[in-house]
Amino acid sequence: MEYKVVPFVASIDAKIGSTSQVADQLESIIKSYTAQGWEYVRLESVTTFVKPEAGCFGQDAKPGYTTANQMVVFKK
Repeated sequence: MEYKVVPFVASIDAKIGSTSQVADQLESIIKSYTAQGWEYVRLESVTTFVKPEAGCFGQDAKPGYTTANQMVVFKK
């Protein structure tokens, strides 16, 4: 069995955007990959820790942080 994982980042206009726009974007990705023979499995959230940057001599140092990304999982 083969798997394909595709990042999903929804984009909406803050003033007129709605959850239906997000749903439409996800549906579009699913339709695109199913047309290529892939079967949708699920939407997965992947949490990642981004390491801190020390900067030069401690100046411009940036703290580490955690971020979450949505991934669409397909299989063949």
